[in-house]
Amino acid sequence: MKVNNTNYNINNAGETVTLHGWVSKTRNLGGLIFIDLRDRSGIIQLVVVPECSDYEKASNLKNESVIEVLGTIQKRKQINKNLKTGEIDVLIDKLTILNEASDLPFDLNNTTALEDTRLKYRYLDLRHDDLKNNIIIKHKIMQSAREYLNNEEFIEIETPILCKSTPEGAREYLVPSRVNKGSFYALPQSPQIFKQLLMMSGFEKYYQIARCFRDEDLRADRQPEFTQIDLEMSFISEDDVMNLTEGLLCKIFKDVKNIDIPRPFVRLSYEEAIDRFGSDKPDTRFDMEIKDITRLFKNTDFSVFKNVIENNGIINTIVVKDAADKYSRKDIDKLTDFVKTYKANALAFLKYDGEFTGSIAKFVSSIEDDLLNNLKIEKNDLLLIIAGNKKIVKNALGFLRLKVARDLELIDFNKYNFLWVTDFPMFEYSEEEKRYIACHHPFTHPKDPDKLNDKENALARAYDIVLNGYEVGGGSIRIHSPKVQKQVFEALGFTLEEAMEKFGFLIKALTLGAPPHGGLALGLERLTMILCGTENIRDVIAFPKTTSASCLMSDAPNEVDPKQLDELHIKLK
Repeated sequence: MKVNNTNYNINNAGETVTLHGWVSKTRNLGGLIFIDLRDRSGIIQLVVVPECSDYEKASNLKNESVIEVLGTIQKRKQINKNLKTGEIDVLIDKLTILNEASDLPFDLNNTTALEDTRLKYRYLDLRHDDLKNNIIIKHKIMQSAREYLNNEEFIEIETPILCKSTPEGAREYLVPSRVNKGSFYALPQSPQIFKQLLMMSGFEKYYQIARCFRDEDLRADRQPEFTQIDLEMSFISEDDVMNLTEGLLCKIFKDVKNIDIPRPFVRLSYEEAIDRFGSDKPDTRFDMEIKDITRLFKNTDFSVFKNVIENNGIINTIVVKDAADKYSRKDIDKLTDFVKTYKANALAFLKYDGEFTGSIAKFVSSIEDDLLNNLKIEKNDLLLIIAGNKKIVKNALGFLRLKVARDLELIDFNKYNFLWVTDFPMFEYSEEEKRYIACHHPFTHPKDPDKLNDKENALARAYDIVLNGYEVGGGSIRIHSPKVQKQVFEALGFTLEEAMEKFGFLIKALTLGAPPHGGLALGLERLTMILCGTENIRDVIAFPKTTSASCLMSDAPNEVDPKQLDELHIKLK
């Protein structure tokens, strides 16, 4: 069976063929009826002449009806260079309607339909070339990954979907057990514990195209269920994981986009990434790095900056090259409102055109030369400055840097800039829980187990792979020592009893011969988004959820029969 109607070309002229597909469009031009027949591969034009026995049937065809035709391939009189089959058409002898479509909820040839409507009729929306091609690219990525990892002697192993609920990380989806009354399974946030257990089982190299579930607030690049290219290895170091991952990503880009990605990838420590870019997932397709100018204002008379410095704050800036004339005071006010959403108190600015002007110009006269030389200021440059708490300043300037780059179209969207971010903090303070939690997960090996009590400065053997400002993957070297694992649990505030209750089977496994091991998981959807040139994760998932975690097409989640709840021993409030 031929899957692709567009496999035919001018070399097939004169052949009799049977084709199947959907009616994309019909045109009646002076007696001749032209039908655009669409299948997965694209469009091929059909021609029906008045002498055809099925002419009347063809003249009443509705768009998206499914048909079968028997006809002869012929050279087209007017070539369409925009179509793969633009040199030929098919003269129809017989036409059979396999399924006549009713009136459509929206016109597939018009892309103005509301997103909610398109999601409700997702099976129709998937007939569009852009979405269909996104799904095919995702398929190619998975095929490429499997081929690479199989050649590297990895073993593909499935891990459970019905798991035990454990603390740390995002909120879990719970599944009630009918057999074990009052007990619940949890859907896995990742295969983390199981892949570690596979290393302890002696498999040494594991991978899985794994489904993961997180009950968290959604956004453009996040869904409640998603897919990871998940891998784990024994007897390795950070370098081994990074080198293998670079090879995997280079193969994917070559196979899918025919792009050669240079190696090795740049490596930045977490601290350096925050200092230079204000983000642990920096976009390096453009310059405009964050500069620390606290020292230059050490003896300032400007009371606002003076108070910041006296309270151990910082003063940082980004220099927007050749942009002073592109931002009016009104534009600066909009940028000020923007950074306030990231908790910055204010945004100061300076413009340079032989001399400084701007909101703090009168306070920089004594340090003009220092500013010019340290920041390499040129005419028409714009300085955007934030002062305050280090975390807030870096974060706000990081987002401002991205906004300005987009506003001024400084980003080269044909670039693919990979980099590693390493040496993450071991812990981060949760304002919600008023305690330190694991920055990565509680099985991440610390850089120095003896420094775990210094939670603010303890570092982890963790690493993220970043592409064009997106975290597309992350991993770590895992703890294989029962002693170190116990130390980490204690640092996180778990008693031994609590740790055993939640992770007893893993802790026991660590005492029975656990090799050093580590791994990484790549976010399949995020990687696909970037390769497809979209910023909406729903565009690369066949049947996605909305930001309220619902499926408009199938009406999930839905209420269930009370009898089902009775069987599960559940009563709704």
